Amino acid sequence: MLKGKSALVTGSTSGIGLAIARALAAEGANVTINGFGDKAAIEKERAGIEKQFGVKAIYSPADMSKPAEIAAMVRSAEQAFGSLDILVNNAGIQHVAPIEEFPIEKWDRIIAIGLSAAFHAVRAAVPGMKSRKWGRIINTASAHSLVASPFKVAYVSAKHGLAGLAKTVALEVATFGITCNCISPGYVWTPLVEKQIPDTMKARGLTAEQVKRDVLLAAQPTKEFITVDEVAALAVYLCSDAAKSITGANLSIDGGWTAE
Repeated sequence: MLKGKSALVTGSTSGIGLAIARALAAEGANVTINGFGDKAAIEKERAGIEKQFGVKAIYSPADMSKPAEIAAMVRSAEQAFGSLDILVNNAGIQHVAPIEEFPIEKWDRIIAIGLSAAFHAVRAAVPGMKSRKWGRIINTASAHSLVASPFKVAYVSAKHGLAGLAKTVALEVATFGITCNCISPGYVWTPLVEKQIPDTMKARGLTAEQVKRDVLLAAQPTKEFITVDEVAALAVYLCSDAAKSITGANLSIDGGWTAE
């Protein structure tokens, strides 16, 4: 379905981003993966994508808090593959603390990586998409782009911002064959979710099992974590011709969380 297309997925060395990159590669897209982590593990994933799906895959170590590196990454993807057709803004980090104790530097970094990075990537990618009259931009937001939870002021603010960014960009590029949408998952079992459990335990005075049952899955009527493959499948659909009229949307995949 995506043979000949090129995709860039930020924050894709693990979790949701890696699942999306693999799913796009499975449809024939060449991919650029990005993120931090063990170099050997990242190379294993990159090489595995090429071998399993018969596409080209490159890795960019661009720091998503640095605008110049983001723009350079977009240019590198365009140079490597001849175009950048699909941009998935997936990078994000989390910190959990009451607002009066929330470190200013954590606020700045979460907004930089979770929101500003998407702006810089879209800004760099749109000219090429416009020239080709085709593009797909997807922001990995969160149920927290629609509703809030306590102790996550920066993350919730960034995710709300991603939804607004998608709407605005969608309107600007609507006549160029480009769509821009948000995917808003509920709790997906990823390293990001796993890492926030100790801070939530401390903030709320709960055990790890209580955090999972009474904080995380309490919000999801299905009482199940969303899988990375479910999110990836929705991303692939949004890249299809069947989804060309879906733009400016914020699509929930949250086990019914935001229906309440």
